[in-house]
Amino acid sequence: MKHNFIAIEGPIGVGKTTLAVRLAKSLEADFLSDTEAENPYLEKFYKSPRNHALHTQLHFLLTRSQLLKQTMLSDRPLVSDFLFAKDRLFAELTLDDTELWMYNQLFDAELRVGPKPDLVVYLQAPVEILIKRIEKRGLRFEQRVDSRYLQSLADSYESYFHNYTDTPLLVINASEINLADSETDYQSLLQHIQEIKAGRHFLNPIAESL
Repeated sequence: MKHNFIAIEGPIGVGKTTLAVRLAKSLEADFLSDTEAENPYLEKFYKSPRNHALHTQLHFLLTRSQLLKQTMLSDRPLVSDFLFAKDRLFAELTLDDTELWMYNQLFDAELRVGPKPDLVVYLQAPVEILIKRIEKRGLRFEQRVDSRYLQSLADSYESYFHNYTDTPLLVINASEINLADSETDYQSLLQHIQEIKAGRHFLNPIAESL
């Protein structure tokens, strides 16, 4: 594996986990999964964001940090379906000023400790596509995601990665690619990932198919 730690990112429903699992298998790396399934506050957050935002966000912060610290005991390559450094995006969207101050104190302390990826892959797609994919995978609590919140989240991701310079970055238009079922789409993406050495790169399968 050329890169020791690859992090896959993007908004809800864009296909992060699907890609991360396939990459880990192809590159003979360990797969590090996000802690969404373990967050006992997430379903409550989707029902009532204002009442449960702080607990939801702190749980994500601490469990993600703990997960990354555990990987430091291994020298195996790693593919994750989250980037810890972008955790603040959700907090800025959901917490009030007092809560955000407290969150930021913890975030800054935890950010200094865990391992950092040497390549980030950012998947992006329009909100209409995200909603369709969320509906297709059928997780009950995700069906409550408000489209306005999803749009705000997608906008925050776009702004964050527009200014992102911490690692090499591959930005992918994931609107038309099928990373779950298309071997052609996946192999094309895998080739791009393996060729990246430094800098910012873009992959737009729609434009390439014209």
